[in-house]
Amino acid sequence: QTEAKMEDYLNKMVSVVTQDGRLIVGLLKGHDQTANVILQGCMERVFSMKGVEVVPLGLYIIRGDNVALVAELDENLDAELDLSSVRALPLAHVVY
Repeated sequence: QTEAKMEDYLNKMVSVVTQDGRLIVGLLKGHDQTANVILQGCMERVFSMKGVEVVPLGLYIIRGDNVALVAELDENLDAELDLSSVRALPLAHVVY
């Protein structure tokens, strides 16, 4: 098993889950030692029992203390998703 470093995700599509339960997808353009991330062409996916709303955000900075997870996004699998048919409760806030 290998651990991925943030550098491995530069200029790749990533999903970021924030501490407050948001899911943001975009191209990782930069980061720093405190895990602040810069995403280009990003969008937030807002889940509900009525479907998934996609909110364009453009260039976006997420503070490192609000990042819960960063994962590489398989763009081919993501393109196959029919978000209009997805029903889900919103993610909860991270509780320590």
